[in-house]
Amino acid sequence: MRIYDTGTPSQRESAITDVERDHEARVRAHIAAEVRAAGGWIGFDRYMELALYAPGLGYYSAGAHKLGAGGDFTTAPEISRLFGAAVAQAGAEVLEQVGGGAILEIGAGSGRLAGDLIEFLGARGIVPARYWILDVSAELRDRQRAHLRERLGDRVERVEWLDAPPDAPFDGLIVANEVLDALPVMRFRWGRGGVEELGVECRDGDRFEWSARPAGPALATACAALRDAAGGDWADGYESEWCPRLQPWATEVTRSLRTGAVLWFDYGLPRAHYYFAERRQGTLICHHRHRAFDDPFARPGLADISAWVDFTALAEAGDGAGFDIAGYTTQAYFLADTGIDAHLRELAGADPRQAARLANEARRLMMPGEMGERFKVMAWSRRLAGALRGFTLRDLRHTL
Repeated sequence: MRIYDTGTPSQRESAITDVERDHEARVRAHIAAEVRAAGGWIGFDRYMELALYAPGLGYYSAGAHKLGAGGDFTTAPEISRLFGAAVAQAGAEVLEQVGGGAILEIGAGSGRLAGDLIEFLGARGIVPARYWILDVSAELRDRQRAHLRERLGDRVERVEWLDAPPDAPFDGLIVANEVLDALPVMRFRWGRGGVEELGVECRDGDRFEWSARPAGPALATACAALRDAAGGDWADGYESEWCPRLQPWATEVTRSLRTGAVLWFDYGLPRAHYYFAERRQGTLICHHRHRAFDDPFARPGLADISAWVDFTALAEAGDGAGFDIAGYTTQAYFLADTGIDAHLRELAGADPRQAARLANEARRLMMPGEMGERFKVMAWSRRLAGALRGFTLRDLRHTL
């Protein structure tokens, strides 16, 4: 699914402040210098890495306000506490099995999900030994600290921010909500003459454009396998993306989990559906000020850039890392199976206005036209007994 910006260029320009324009210019200059140093061309995965993560400049490394009404996009924990209540329900059963343990949240956004999990689990008498947050964004870390200090009081002392996954083995739960979609991807174009890698070159100093080169052996082999998985009927000119970093990255951030589960939340599809012939331009999407558009060169450093997740690749990564693939379903079914209706009644109490507000939030989280079908949930487990809550109502592992 691709979403296009309906605003005119002048409308988009009006949303850019002088500070933002200066920052974008610095990011452009930084990327352009790397393109020139590389001989005039870099792969799109390197462009995406620089635009999102270049130290002090990239979208996730600088100070742009990303989440919520004043940011660029909204995630499920920002929409409603119902999401956190459901994740806590699933997580509680994992933590009870391992006798407490710790929680590692990867990419904690504004800190709302961390606050929800600590509060909802605490209400059940479950207090994790540690709550670790692994986040590359300095701006988001500051927001997380401020939010959690205000919300948790002394309990914030249990929260620790990490620069890398824990070295020592631990038991417990890992949660990653909308993290995988921001991993840099390679772009490719399929044709009768072979596979091309779509990279980036500069024009007029710092204006970026797509530029194709013959794909290397790894990309060409991967594309042939992806095409076969989707039925083998790509037309000449078919374009999409491939994320070679997914498996090594997911393996690294989960390597310390000895006993417990990993919950992955993101928008995506099984491989056979992801690479349908009809999806001939891929899934790359950008967000700025709650507008979605498909030009990753329009606002480097100011806009989020993401691509949908190949959940078959994620399952392969889990299997390769020694995990059991314990469940795969849509966000709607995960929330239903973890008791969102009961959480709604509990949070609303006797207040009909609160009940109506929460019901509207639940619709946004669960309706097919909103987040319910586009977002998927996958669970990896290690040394756990029984089925995991969230995946018994409808398990879609057979589609992987």
